[in-house]
Amino acid sequence: MIENEGASNDMELVIISGMSGAGKTVAMQSFEDLGFYCIDNLPPELLVTFIELMMKSKNQMRRIAAVMDTRGGDLFDSLIGELDEILRTEGVSYHILYLDADDEALVRRYKETRRSHPLAEGGLPLEGIRKERLLLSELKGRARSIYNTSRMKPRELREKIIAEFSAKGESGFTVNFISFGFKHGMPIDADVVFDVRFLPNPFYVEELKPKTGLDQEVYDYVLKWNDTQLLNEKLTDLFKFLIPQYKNEGKSQVVIAFGCTGGQHRSVTLAEYFGKRFNAEYRTLITHRDIAKRKG
Repeated sequence: MIENEGASNDMELVIISGMSGAGKTVAMQSFEDLGFYCIDNLPPELLVTFIELMMKSKNQMRRIAAVMDTRGGDLFDSLIGELDEILRTEGVSYHILYLDADDEALVRRYKETRRSHPLAEGGLPLEGIRKERLLLSELKGRARSIYNTSRMKPRELREKIIAEFSAKGESGFTVNFISFGFKHGMPIDADVVFDVRFLPNPFYVEELKPKTGLDQEVYDYVLKWNDTQLLNEKLTDLFKFLIPQYKNEGKSQVVIAFGCTGGQHRSVTLAEYFGKRFNAEYRTLITHRDIAKRKG
């Protein structure tokens, strides 16, 4: 977590900067996954104004990440002055994340992507790289975090950012358990889908029919059967193996869906059960896609 220099409820501002080709796009995506409000290529002269607007906003964002680099041209020269102004702004603390890489690595990346360096002016990438290092030297000197990404894979950069900038207790990785009804269609964003229509259906119990898996009576009914208990036992073992694989792959979330006929009873119960079961190990979300889609 960022160590704020002011009060604990200060706005957290992360300035993402550094060498072109060093991984700023991956960095910004990582901050988005951590819940930061992200903005790319913000003109430095607008930084203080932007922060003031965010602080006055009713939907106040407390964590902001802004990519600011030499694409701003002459406007970039004003960044140091803007940062000095932020230091005098009450309720805001900033942290500069500087991404660097060796010349050889940067040249190789530009050749692989066949892109030209923004400062090369039609020349060789190395010329632009040297100009950029000179322009960024003062900003690098102010950076609290400097990552050399020469030998980093995108996944490793993402993991490093998450480890440093996650709020306390957050991993940056989310397990989303979804319930749905097959008669309303399959969820297109699910990584894994389980069909639980073989379990006893509360729909055929008169007093349970109008209720859902969010009601204790339905929840207890679905879970009381031997088949459900055996299924939960086996799925728990599977998820203990499966979820870390998705996390180690570098995914920001895994979506696990349970489907029954209408998305009211059995699937809702299973999503609730596993959402609670794994809440102590992961940040979990529970989504009931079709719970409001009752006939009539």
